[in-house]
Amino acid sequence: MDPRPLLFYCEAQLDEMLECLRRAVEIESPSYSRPGVNKAAAFFARELRQLGGKVAVHRHARSGSAVIAEFRGAGRRLKPILLLGHYDTVWECGTLARMPFCIQKGRAYGPGILDMKSGLVCGLWALRALRALEITPRSPVRFFLNPDEEVGSAAFRSQILAEARRARACLVLEPAAAGGALKTSRKGVGEFRIAVQGRSAHAGIDPMSGVNAISELVRQVLRIEKFARPKTGLTINVGVIEGGTRPNVVPESASARLDVRIPRLSDGERIERNLRGLKPFLRGAKLQVSGGINRPPMERRAAEGLFRQARELALQLGFHLHEASTGGGSDGNFTAALGVPTLDGLGGVGGGAHALNEHIVIRELPRRAALLAALLAAI
Repeated sequence: MDPRPLLFYCEAQLDEMLECLRRAVEIESPSYSRPGVNKAAAFFARELRQLGGKVAVHRHARSGSAVIAEFRGAGRRLKPILLLGHYDTVWECGTLARMPFCIQKGRAYGPGILDMKSGLVCGLWALRALRALEITPRSPVRFFLNPDEEVGSAAFRSQILAEARRARACLVLEPAAAGGALKTSRKGVGEFRIAVQGRSAHAGIDPMSGVNAISELVRQVLRIEKFARPKTGLTINVGVIEGGTRPNVVPESASARLDVRIPRLSDGERIERNLRGLKPFLRGAKLQVSGGINRPPMERRAAEGLFRQARELALQLGFHLHEASTGGGSDGNFTAALGVPTLDGLGGVGGGAHALNEHIVIRELPRRAALLAALLAAI
């Protein structure tokens, strides 16, 4: 199949893509705002129904709603292709007032525009292009829109895993890496909390009867940092420390929260073992370790075949496609860990994710949508 007509169609639709993206960005949908996330869910559910999808909205007691849309394929007995995306953002309600959607010098700006509402719009237009050109994908397509990816995907993780187990392949609409590269590997992610229980005392009158929880914690942090292996990609960041009440009180308690990134599953097993095996330095101090690895790594072997196919289609569309690895996690980590072929970074091209200058490069939107449509037709 020649994919170029898909590109021509998407290029002709650029104004409509931008208008849809503007409306999506102007729905503020921070992860912890059920009303905002549900409004985004309703918006994308309407768009998917207009494309002829069989759409179901799944509600949750604490999180916002998830949306699942199904589109028929030519081979109905084939396993479906899973499209994965999310409409929650890291931006709190009210951000639009200081960071409105705007277009400047070929870029579009706004909260969540790169991560990842532009990816969802690319998904819509890939399906729209296939429908307009009367191209039926070989496999059925299942489009899963997640409401809480930015905070760990706890609400619908079991459903994502169930969808992945039924899928032939998974295409993740997260933003591209630098230069438009697709993401063929991602680190796994872990969060841990180290809590120290000491014993309080008057720092001037009787300091020796106390057990300084902060002193114990500092020693543990220095020990923990030695577990990292930066040269191989295993990193540990002590991001939050809390403890103590007053300068003249020996602190009774202290805690630290850690971010761990792992390139391989075996790294996670080693870090878990090391952290849970920590022993106190100070007599009378007690340690408690909680948390764990919450996203397995997405290792490159899950993406190799799909990336080769995408690179060939990109050449036919007139551009070169590269691959990249990233330290951030996505829902693609879960699908790849199940052994499902997974290709990530098929969404918008831009920069400033989670930053005030979050933006996309407008001219890339039709190419990303056309590439995704070609993949859906070819897999």
